[in-house]
Amino acid sequence: MTMITRWDPFREMTSFQNRLNQLFSDYGRGTDELTTQGFVPAIDVYEDEHNLTLKVEVPGVEEKDLDVRVENNTLTVRGERKFEAEEKEENFHRIERRYGAFTRSFGLPNTVDAEKVSADYRNGVLEIRLPKKAEAKPKQIKVNVTSQTGQKTIEGKSAKSAA
Repeated sequence: MTMITRWDPFREMTSFQNRLNQLFSDYGRGTDELTTQGFVPAIDVYEDEHNLTLKVEVPGVEEKDLDVRVENNTLTVRGERKFEAEEKEENFHRIERRYGAFTRSFGLPNTVDAEKVSADYRNGVLEIRLPKKAEAKPKQIKVNVTSQTGQKTIEGKSAKSAA
């Protein structure tokens, strides 16, 4: 079965115009983002049984330009990547690295011991370790069961089993 569709040249032109507008909108937005948005570092967060660890990727940021604080169960990382204007004889054709100040904040769980937070900065990566409180760490309880005497031993205590 053949379907007959009425051709509307204005619909085709409108569709074409919308595609062009989208193309130029995407192109303009891309360059605006590079020039107007500030620097926002990527952060990895992971957890093990003893610590909550954040790795903040801040290449080109000097240690003196970083500020790490814990206040009211909130971790705040501030810093600034400064533009190196020393390249006076060079003519930049494109600048894709982002510069400027940044702030990242994270709410911390109650299991973090805020008094023992530590941070190291190495090779452009800021590593923040947030140790867990002792009561938040998992505890393994060993249970021994003996069937020969009819008694169960739990943590060194003996209890008669009702078998």
